Amino acid sequence: MMPAGNYTFFTPVTYILTGILGKEESHVWISIPFCLMYIVTLFGNSLLLFIILTEQSLHEPMYLFVSMLAAADLLLSTTAVPKMLAVFWFRAGEISFTSCLTQMFFIHVSFLAESAILLAMAFDRYVAICDPLRYTMILTNSVIGKMGLAVVTRSFCFIFPLIFLVKQLKFCRTNLLPHTYCDYMAITRLACNDITVIFWYGIAMGILVIGLDAVLIALSYGLILRAVFLLPSKDARLKALRTCSSHLCVILMFYTPAFFSYFAHRLGHIIPGYILNLLANLYVLIPPLLNPIVYEVTTKEILKCVINIFHRCISRSSLLS
Repeated sequence: MMPAGNYTFFTPVTYILTGILGKEESHVWISIPFCLMYIVTLFGNSLLLFIILTEQSLHEPMYLFVSMLAAADLLLSTTAVPKMLAVFWFRAGEISFTSCLTQMFFIHVSFLAESAILLAMAFDRYVAICDPLRYTMILTNSVIGKMGLAVVTRSFCFIFPLIFLVKQLKFCRTNLLPHTYCDYMAITRLACNDITVIFWYGIAMGILVIGLDAVLIALSYGLILRAVFLLPSKDARLKALRTCSSHLCVILMFYTPAFFSYFAHRLGHIIPGYILNLLANLYVLIPPLLNPIVYEVTTKEILKCVINIFHRCISRSSLLS
């Protein structure tokens, strides 16, 4: 790195989000599936929240955690995708430095919150299968509320220092941000002073938060599988495994693109930039899109409510016509 005296530092008033560099001619075509995915995400998660909040029979721990996940999905996708589509459609990539930090904050907070919610859901399944007689005693509404507060607090406490560190950076190159949204790794690459602290903080956060959550979830499911295979009948084992199937699908859909994106950025010098961009877009598009579909299709109680809602809508439209 060159001495600081050889640079003219500046504080960027605005950034220009460039979209996917090298694929500018394809931006409109790329935006079509992104827009459709966002519409389905909004509809699916909003429907899921509506069903859980209005259906009294679904006011149980598992479904309350699902509603938290739907809220985090809505926050994650709505923070990132509208600006992304504006870049693709209108080349409206200009974003103020403050707005960029705000977007970055909410994207990373909701991402960490989702990881914590998945861990809470793993604990829910562990108690339901390994200690079913004490399930309602352990997971009371008060405990669930405290767990929700802990999810938000933990996410805020880990991301706020990152925002503070990014705000202290000095820039001397360009305000062109080669991304579709404000990501801290993309911003730090534009800095000209030492980014060692931010670099290692990001790695530590990935290991201590996301990595630890994944390990604890794996441990929970190890104990769950041990308990399941100790059940006396095959039907009981299958029923227990079915209660976990939705959660396992959601875990894979969340952590797979996240880990791919995380390690791809560590190999950024050998992976084309547009590939990194597409991978980074995966974890703000794929989990929020598929999570409500998985729960609405594979969970019998939620699927029943969805079918009833559509039946009522069809009946009303028939009466009106």
